[in-house]
Amino acid sequence: MSATTASLPQVATTRRLSPLDRWLPLWIGLAMVAGLLLGRFVPGVSTVLARLEVGGISIPIALGLLVMMYPVLAKVRYDKVAAVTGDKKLLVSSLALNWLVGPALMFALAWVFLPDLPEYRTGLIIVGLARCIAMVVIWNDLACGDREAAAVLVAINSVFQVIAFSLLGWFYLTVLPGWLGLDSQGLDVSVGQIAMNVLIFLGIPLVAGFASRYVGERRRGRAWYEEAFLPKVGPWALYGLLFTIVLLFALQGEQVTTRPWDVVRIALPLLAYFAVMWFVGLLTGKTLGLGYARSSTLAFTAAGNNFELAIAVAIGTFGATSGQALAGVVGPLIEVPVLVGLVYVSLWAARTWFATDPYAIPTADDRTPR
Repeated sequence: MSATTASLPQVATTRRLSPLDRWLPLWIGLAMVAGLLLGRFVPGVSTVLARLEVGGISIPIALGLLVMMYPVLAKVRYDKVAAVTGDKKLLVSSLALNWLVGPALMFALAWVFLPDLPEYRTGLIIVGLARCIAMVVIWNDLACGDREAAAVLVAINSVFQVIAFSLLGWFYLTVLPGWLGLDSQGLDVSVGQIAMNVLIFLGIPLVAGFASRYVGERRRGRAWYEEAFLPKVGPWALYGLLFTIVLLFALQGEQVTTRPWDVVRIALPLLAYFAVMWFVGLLTGKTLGLGYARSSTLAFTAAGNNFELAIAVAIGTFGATSGQALAGVVGPLIEVPVLVGLVYVSLWAARTWFATDPYAIPTADDRTPR
């Protein structure tokens, strides 16, 4: 984003964080603990959840993600999207970070941290290939990033995911290890499976969000839509997030609690990955002069991953009890708390690194709705 204000989101009056937003780390922590306890000590919970799948997609998790994504996508001002698509710096840097830097970084970290554990290593590489098209909208919104930019970047990632996922999986799991004299494992995943994942987790909430704004504004006007309707549906995004977290931890609660050292081994490269990708994204945006809102959006879309796709591919290719599946599950278990922490780092950066940006966050206790 340039220094001019024409393409920048307009700032409205600020408001206090709601109790749900303010104590989000606590609620997420409680959701994680609740999920672990359910999966570990309630007989049959993980088995029942695992059976509620259609085409490798968990129905309960899908419902949680759809509830989570709809309110955020309903907030997007779709008439402003054209201004985002004209920002070549943002689009090119996002594509480079997501489809060149991200997979390469995860490949390197997987081999550095897990040279002796090929199943976990393969699972991590799959996580690195699955670019985020769902939960990133929550982190971006909490950090007061550019909603319109997030919607565009997520849509672009979804298209590239359908086209590039299988090809990159073949390259990073078969071709590149062969060139380097390393062990290799193949990846058999259909384009149709990836397309179905994208359709469900992005297509449905995106269409619903667009339809809500279009119908609401035509019938009652933008003022009513943004001041009356959105405040009512907004909290459901975090309700959906917490529900999804409980389910994810419940599904693998027993494995996580009985194999803690394996989880730690998998978590270390993930921690490095999320931190590096986020900081590289934010610094890239600042260097390019994108401003705080789009720089933070670039950072979160670069750091996040499509855990549902990664888990589905790992289970479908290697089995539900495989090491690859466990690595896929550990991905969101680490991503959620790390990116929540990075939301607060992002808000701090808005007041320090982007102090001259008039559209950055004014205080630690305020949000800037657009």
